[in-house]
Amino acid sequence: MARPLRILYPGACYHITCRGNEKKKIFRDPRDREIFLKKLALSTEIYGVSLLAYVCMPNHFHLLVKTPRGNLPEFMRHFNVSYTGAFNHRHKRVGHLYQGRYKAFLIDADSYLLEVSRYVHLNPARAAGAGTEAAFDAWRDLLRYQWSSLPGYCSVARRKGFIDYRVLLNYLGGDNAGGRRAYCRFVARGLDEGLANPLALARGHGVVGEEEFINRIKSRGFDRGVSPREQPAVRILHSEYEPGELIERYCRMIGTSRTELCRRGRRTVERSMLMELLYRFCPITQAEIGELMGGIDYSAVSVSRKRFRRQLEEDSSRRREFEEKLAKLNKVKSRVKI
Repeated sequence: MARPLRILYPGACYHITCRGNEKKKIFRDPRDREIFLKKLALSTEIYGVSLLAYVCMPNHFHLLVKTPRGNLPEFMRHFNVSYTGAFNHRHKRVGHLYQGRYKAFLIDADSYLLEVSRYVHLNPARAAGAGTEAAFDAWRDLLRYQWSSLPGYCSVARRKGFIDYRVLLNYLGGDNAGGRRAYCRFVARGLDEGLANPLALARGHGVVGEEEFINRIKSRGFDRGVSPREQPAVRILHSEYEPGELIERYCRMIGTSRTELCRRGRRTVERSMLMELLYRFCPITQAEIGELMGGIDYSAVSVSRKRFRRQLEEDSSRRREFEEKLAKLNKVKSRVKI
């Protein structure tokens, strides 16, 4: 069976997991886990990767990462080789540590990033077989589990410097006391609700996302040859613009300033149109678009985009106006479906 294509682009989010060869332990003692986290922190620094969540289990690990440079293979190659080398040296062994290559699922950040982070953080509880009658005890044990990023989301005092906590918390009000409480409640509810595995959505194509996200990936992708070690070919998506560049070009086009257009509380068609253009031309999430547009909530971006798309369907003059702006901005003449 052919391997799923790696889908790479700047700003992409992935769930990554890797299991020990023959399901054997990849951590034999706490020192192994400490070395693992040290190598992980160094690799994220070298390759500019944002680590959003992790959990270390006896014979496997889970990571949730964001790749601003679109360089997942390079990051994972360096990280896996460096930890394998350290493990083999420490335990006087040779050979493969992991069972095949790592699994990586592309995540639709707007719809599933929080859900996948909860799946990652609940892993120790699932492994322990916690039932709904033991939800309180299971939550207490999760907060005590030191080989997970969850404690740092609930307590600033338990944070690690190589974790980017802001990305997830921005979906729940920001990195503040309220956002942290909301995230902890969100994860804890998973102990009571018997949640399905969100990664099951990725079977067959490697993408955990809504139909709109998957169509967006398909419409903007193309195949490019890579080294034999990464066969089959990696699929790479290009961003025509950096978000800041697109905003500046758009503001010049409509004759207004960025400050005025992005002023908090302002609701105009031009503002909604810009949100839609940012989503189409730049591989960023709706939460990130909200930050660029004056710090509005990601749900407000979603509502604004839906309202604007409805206008495109119902108002032919609005559609023509949008198509004209698309034509001016689309410098590489790539076709973007409305």
